[in-house]
Amino acid sequence: MGLSRRVGKSGVVRRGGEGDNLSTMPPPKPDTRQAMRQLIEQIRAAIPLELDEAAACRDGCTACSLKLVAYLASELENWEARLEAGEKPGLAELSRLARSARKIHALLAANGLLQ
Repeated sequence: MGLSRRVGKSGVVRRGGEGDNLSTMPPPKPDTRQAMRQLIEQIRAAIPLELDEAAACRDGCTACSLKLVAYLASELENWEARLEAGEKPGLAELSRLARSARKIHALLAANGLLQ
């Protein structure tokens, strides 16, 4: 069958078809605090924050991997402390940390420091 128009209890017009069920709706997105915690966990899993200086500096680098990893580790620690203090990050701050982590990950991969 086609889509039908229905008015819900709240007065909002909903469009639905056969089998329209609230249980099939995706779960709600996490708040920004939870999203930041998940991002920090993902970054810690993907990027080795404890680099061996000898391994990091063995060949010519395009940038100093040690300094970039130290910067990223300090950003993660800073955000963990801010989250513990109850601060709520904005979407721009989430995006900024994700972008920095992606760039550092790409650089570490280019320098051969990721497995």
